[in-house]
This record gives sequence, structure tokens and C-alpha cells, in this order.
Amino acid sequence: MTGTHHEQPHASSDEVATVRDLIKDEKIAMLTTVATDGSLVSRPMGVQAVDFDGDLWFFAAADSHKVAEIARDSAANAAFSGSTSWVSVSGRAAVVRDREKIRELWNTVADAWFPDGPDTPGVVLVRLHADSAEYWDSPGGRVATLFSLVKAKVTGSRYDGGENETVGLGHVRPAGRSGAAGGSGVIARRARARA
Repeated sequence: MTGTHHEQPHASSDEVATVRDLIKDEKIAMLTTVATDGSLVSRPMGVQAVDFDGDLWFFAAADSHKVAEIARDSAANAAFSGSTSWVSVSGRAAVVRDREKIRELWNTVADAWFPDGPDTPGVVLVRLHADSAEYWDSPGGRVATLFSLVKAKVTGSRYDGGENETVGLGHVRPAGRSGAAGGSGVIARRARARA
């Protein structure tokens, strides 16, 4: 990956779709929030199965540390690790107490944590509204990665680790949301080095 950058005013629908495709099969994200002492705290969280439209959804207990941290400082990040890709989604988190939305997203995994169902006292949603997403994708999987590593070593060239992009999502407005979208949506691309 090189330091070549191309800036564009907004993320295209293709770039949002790329992020969506990279995380669509991921069930767990490491959700990072800011603790009372300013330190970062990460924990695995089940991502609710909805098409990524700029928001990620998680179930939580209203009396949990993460909910208190989000109520105080809503900066948050969700990190995903797949077999050939890695995605980091940064933005602002909010606690959502909407019973209708809780019922809409309810599933058997949520049942395991909240056995009284969607009307369990204290069950809330955490919505991470993305400002940006950075991803690293190594198409072709481990074999292609190994080939690129060997090629770099044999030719003395720099390792071509695949594609790395930062996609500005601050302007993305999920369906059903009103109001200004906000954010500049700047994209910085790092083009692959070609040997």
C-alpha cells in the first residue's frame, strides 16, 4: 500500500456498498467507547443483522458501563476482522430506548442475553452512526497474501497488501431519517502499489 491519495467530496454509493459487503457476514464487532478516566475500552458486541446504511446497531443493558460511557462521551468505534478484510467504523454512538426499534431488531441471539424478550426491563439499543470507515481488503484470501509476500521478498519490492481506503460517511443519512446529513464525506484513497 502506498501513500498515494485522491480526495473526493463525497463517498460514492459503491464505496458505501464496499463497506457494507465487507461487514455483512460479520456477527461480532469490537465496540470501543471512552471510559470515565479517558481511556479506551473495547468489548465484543453482537452486530444486529441490518444492511449497513451508516448505522450499526447493538443490544445492551441500560445499566452497563458501555451505556454510561456513551451517555457521557458518544465517540465510539466498531472494529471487524474477517478472513481477508478488516474494517474500522468510527462515529458517534447513542443509546436508543425505542421499543418498536428493539422489537424490529430482536432475534434469537438477543434472547440469549435478555430471556424475557424485547420488553425486558433495561434492554436498550446502541446505535453507532458512522462518520468514517477505514478498510483493508486482501482479495484472493490467504493464498494471494502469501504470494504477494513471497513476490515482495524475491523481487525486493514493497509488499502489496491489498486495498486500503478511508471512506467519509458523515453525509450518509440512513433510510427514514430526516434532517441535515452533515459531514464532508472526504475520501482518502491509498492506491495499491503495482510491482
